[in-house]
Amino acid sequence: MGERKSRVVIAGVGNVGATTAYSIINQGLCEEIVLIDVNREKALAEAMDMEHSTYFMNRNIKVREGGYEDCREADIVVITASAPMPKSSNNRLEMLAPSMGIIRSIVTEVMKSGFSGIFVVVSNPVDIMTYYCWKISGLPKERVIGSGTTLDTARLCISLSKLYELDAKSVQAYVIGEHGDSELVSWDSANIGGKNISDVMRDNAERTAGKTKEELLRETVQAGWDIFQRKGNTCYGIAASTTAIIKSILFDENRIYPVSVMLDGAYGLKNVFLSAPTILNRQGAKEVVEIHLNPEELAAYRRSAKLLSDFYEELC
Repeated sequence: MGERKSRVVIAGVGNVGATTAYSIINQGLCEEIVLIDVNREKALAEAMDMEHSTYFMNRNIKVREGGYEDCREADIVVITASAPMPKSSNNRLEMLAPSMGIIRSIVTEVMKSGFSGIFVVVSNPVDIMTYYCWKISGLPKERVIGSGTTLDTARLCISLSKLYELDAKSVQAYVIGEHGDSELVSWDSANIGGKNISDVMRDNAERTAGKTKEELLRETVQAGWDIFQRKGNTCYGIAASTTAIIKSILFDENRIYPVSVMLDGAYGLKNVFLSAPTILNRQGAKEVVEIHLNPEELAAYRRSAKLLSDFYEELC
């Protein structure tokens, strides 16, 4: 009997699911990817197309269409399936009711297989769907993770890097809270090269060009909608951020990302899934990093938590 291969299953092979699978292939993160979709012909076609691409990659990854029975031996199941959003919409919470049935169906079938790995939830509204996945699955809280504000954080860092003509990875700033309109930035902990972002903005007034923190946050929140309204979806950024989360788990990296996890006392909050800087490794969500929030930020963070937890009754 051979050694078990590392396997990632992607449930939902639309734009986000397919792009995530291809991003995983490009980085050679596992030995096998299984694609599951209600449209099995599409999943098969995507798997064939991606498999042909592996000839030109650094690692020979097996890609195939499959079923929920394949989740039994999976390290990670990524859920990207969700209800379609009207192009005129600008509120992810509108997807709640139609997405609930999809998530319930997927998680129920995954757990029937005997799955004991880690869920990574991408489906919107991601914080609520991650909570729902956890409730249905019965898995320990550290093994259910939402993509959260990981992409929002990247968007903010890129915006700041453009202002000051820097590599975005030189910017340290976290967007936290709901992946949506109530998200916020921990400005007190944000820095560039160890210098507090408030000092950077003040000392580089010409480059800052009058840009305010409020504008930066508003542009970060709006960025996804700007893309969505122009082309009907976002896929590359969310696929890359999801792949980074997967890599930290599979490679036991202990990287910190602002993912949606169950808070158990951090920031004075309990029993709510919300984005917070979190150490990710083979255990899943190893530990929430409780960064400093000033009183206004903490109040906004708790309001974001309240907004989300108010929806939990609808999930019963």
